[in-house]
Amino acid sequence: MTGGCVGDLSERDLVARIQQRLPPAPPWLLVGIGDDAAVVEPERNRVEVLTVDALVEGIHFDRAFVPPDAIGHRALAVNLSDLAAMGAAPRLALLSFALPPQLPLDDFDGLIAGLARLAAQHRLHVIGGNLTKSPGPMMIDVTVAGTVKRRQAMTRAGARPGDDIYVSGTLGAAAAGLRMLKADQKASTTEVTETDRGHGSFENELPCPPSGTVSSVLELCTSRFLYPEPRVRLGLLLSRNRAASAAIDLSDGLADGVYRIGETSGVGAVIDADLLPIDPGVRAWFTERGLNPVHEALTAGDDYELLLTVRPRAGRRLDAARRGGGVALTRIGACTASRTVLLREDGDERELPRAGYDHFR
Repeated sequence: MTGGCVGDLSERDLVARIQQRLPPAPPWLLVGIGDDAAVVEPERNRVEVLTVDALVEGIHFDRAFVPPDAIGHRALAVNLSDLAAMGAAPRLALLSFALPPQLPLDDFDGLIAGLARLAAQHRLHVIGGNLTKSPGPMMIDVTVAGTVKRRQAMTRAGARPGDDIYVSGTLGAAAAGLRMLKADQKASTTEVTETDRGHGSFENELPCPPSGTVSSVLELCTSRFLYPEPRVRLGLLLSRNRAASAAIDLSDGLADGVYRIGETSGVGAVIDADLLPIDPGVRAWFTERGLNPVHEALTAGDDYELLLTVRPRAGRRLDAARRGGGVALTRIGACTASRTVLLREDGDERELPRAGYDHFR
């Protein structure tokens, strides 16, 4: 069936549409989709790592500018990023969807396609879940389980004074991407009533930064927001090599991550603003709009990179994880015995701004 809305089908029909996009059940899934609950055989000599996240329309995504497959991708990616921070290998997922009846079936199929595609990339199996009708916003709730050897699980609690602080990838691009998408949506809406003004184009919004073309920065930033890449492979290698003394994923901003590791481990930190890995084009985009790139990199969420602390003697193990992980690791500071968290910038040190995404502020 093409066209129509989810309200035109039964719950059983919708579940069948999900099953059509999933791979065959693995041998360890003894009872899967279709029964009251799933039955799973434990993996020998490994412990389970469990995480859950919910995406709520109007809070985490806006269907006006976030395509359906990106919603599905993000719903799973945020959970996989949690597993990456723990050094766990993804294994299974449970889905719980609260859907408005007027949601187009094409959008439903797109959502499932985005989620299933990312699951396949990480050999993760959807083993069941729940569908319900929502009179309000769409809600996508995903529970993911992974496994790790008992002594290899990474936590936020192992940092010590003198440990170096590293971050994977680059910072701030996702926040820029969200601003771009919102600006384009606003401009497109304006175009409907003011077509003679020629609004609604990203090309009109973006300067041409030194690192490349407008389109390259646009694509980088919007892709980083819509389709975040959880650093699962890097997390697995860091765990197996025991290269990281502590780790956290950056869902709510770098500053938030530094403070959380510091509080859990009982250490302070000094972060060097000059070392923050900000793409030159992204830096230029923020600067052109009167925004401080360092502040955005510190406080903006949605990067889903890994922040980790590393013993000075673990350099070789870190290099091995870096080579196999397929993503850059940048040293941005060090842990201190003081409980204060400082930002070093322009020769001065001041308290790192304690800011980041918070649902209830």
